[in-house]
Amino acid sequence: MARSLDGLVLAPVADQAPGQVGTRTRFVYHERDGEIWAEYAGGDVVRGHLVGTREGDRLDFRYVQLKHDGTTSSGHCASQVVELPDGRVRLEETWEWESQPGSGTSVVEQVTQHAR
Repeated sequence: MARSLDGLVLAPVADQAPGQVGTRTRFVYHERDGEIWAEYAGGDVVRGHLVGTREGDRLDFRYVQLKHDGTTSSGHCASQVVELPDGRVRLEETWEWESQPGSGTSVVEQVTQHAR
């Protein structure tokens, strides 16, 4: 199993659709006893939260976010935790909105101290 996500900062490696999570978004993860949660913000997202579970290297969580235009949205995501050769963590994600149409895949990677 890859190392704990607790306290790690992760960011998308590419922008998603306009108005969604993008490379300027930062996720601060927490993990304890199989539970995971995170706060995120940046880009078009004013504030976002996710909460779910971890079993081995698989995360399953739901997310909700507030955008600068005042709209909210929510969805479900399943992620695979991968440890990169340089020791950083990558999450390979498959997500689907529950509050609106849309689904896709994304990759977020641990941000090193100098890249925050």
